[in-house]
Amino acid sequence: MNAVFTAALLTSLTFVAPALAQEGRPPAAVTVQSLEPQSVVLSSTLPGRVRASAEAEVRPQVNGIITERLFTQGSKVKMGEVLYKIDPGSYKAAVSQAQASVRQAEALLKAAEREATRVSTLLERGISSAATTDNAISERDSAAASLELAKAQLESAQLELDRTEIRARLSGEIGFSQASKGALVTASQATPMAVIRNIDPVYVDVTQSAAEMIEWRRHQASSKSPPPREVRLTLADGSSYDHTGELTAAEPYVNEETGVVALRLEFANPDGLLLPGMYVQVEMPTGSMDGVYLVPQQGVSRDRRGNPTALVVNQDNVVEQRQLTVLQERGSDWIVSDGIKSGDRVILEGLQKVSPGATVTPEEKTVTGD
Repeated sequence: MNAVFTAALLTSLTFVAPALAQEGRPPAAVTVQSLEPQSVVLSSTLPGRVRASAEAEVRPQVNGIITERLFTQGSKVKMGEVLYKIDPGSYKAAVSQAQASVRQAEALLKAAEREATRVSTLLERGISSAATTDNAISERDSAAASLELAKAQLESAQLELDRTEIRARLSGEIGFSQASKGALVTASQATPMAVIRNIDPVYVDVTQSAAEMIEWRRHQASSKSPPPREVRLTLADGSSYDHTGELTAAEPYVNEETGVVALRLEFANPDGLLLPGMYVQVEMPTGSMDGVYLVPQQGVSRDRRGNPTALVVNQDNVVEQRQLTVLQERGSDWIVSDGIKSGDRVILEGLQKVSPGATVTPEEKTVTGD
């Protein structure tokens, strides 16, 4: 009997001792952050590819053998700079032949003009007939036309000779040469000899769903402020690009298979860090919202149903649980539209030591500058 009584006494003391200790324990210390409503620009993250702002494929316009390559692969070239030379021998001969044809046509024209003048004088004296005069004038006009034709042929031959020097039609970065000295090239061949790209600035093409585009346009139509056009870029390694870009164009077409709209952004690229074909992510502004809160992510958790919640310290230093309406992520914060009031103190540190209804000792988080 004594043994049973002793065991019951020990069991009751086991439960009473922690309760008594908890009643005498001081309120837990927690770190909090006071929140105030803000105006925040909402954005969405879109995948994209870098494109050159201008691109020119170098192709020959005449046939021949390459005698020289005058540029360094992977370097910068300027518009008008000679890139390749083609053997000009046959084209120089064509120019000489055309020049001779011009001289011959000029001589024939002078003779025809003298004949026409002589016949006209004889006609005035009544010695020549009108038919003879008409024939002389026709010969003169025909000789003049032959001279114009010869000049045109000379101009064409000179143009072909000039095209034996293949020049850059764009200033930019030139890639690898696909043709070497001694290679035979043909006019307008399918394979380019090299490609020149202008990569400062560059374009970034992204896609946005048609539903998001409709929502964005409706928001802009109802907003009094001008739409935000500045965009930011995240590189493939996760780092942020130093320069901001701007939305320049939207394709007025929805892809029938994917249901997306293509957008084009422009970024300065003075250091050449962005290269065509590079995968990037764009933080695209979709609008602005007033009266929202930036709640640190470390102070937000999820309940059993997956809803975001936060523990807040009220004026009496008592912990309350709030269910939040999260709009989207922004850096290390959540943009929250409902569930937080002005002046609320959200618990950031010490969450594991408290629960709703507990009294705590809050300490405001110290915000350090960069």
